[in-house]
Amino acid sequence: MKKFSLLALASLALVGGAFAQAKPKAKPAKTPTTISCAVQKGDMLNIAEATKDHMYSDYKGRRYFFCCKGCPEAFKKEPAKYAKSASIPTPKKK
Repeated sequence: MKKFSLLALASLALVGGAFAQAKPKAKPAKTPTTISCAVQKGDMLNIAEATKDHMYSDYKGRRYFFCCKGCPEAFKKEPAKYAKSASIPTPKKK
């Protein structure tokens, strides 16, 4: 009987150790729904609407959004000047 108890106890210790080492799954980063204009800085935009209206530009792996038709022109002339503005990673093509 002692052999069985020791065997059961050892098995429980091994199983318990496996559960103790399991790491919880990390939640994916949540993409924001609003962002400020890369040129005007204070104007907040809805990302989905700006994307649908093609009011964005991709630069060095980041996507920058704009509030009006003049902003993409300014951005394209000097993208490095606006590269520190709020942006999201460029979405992967489907």
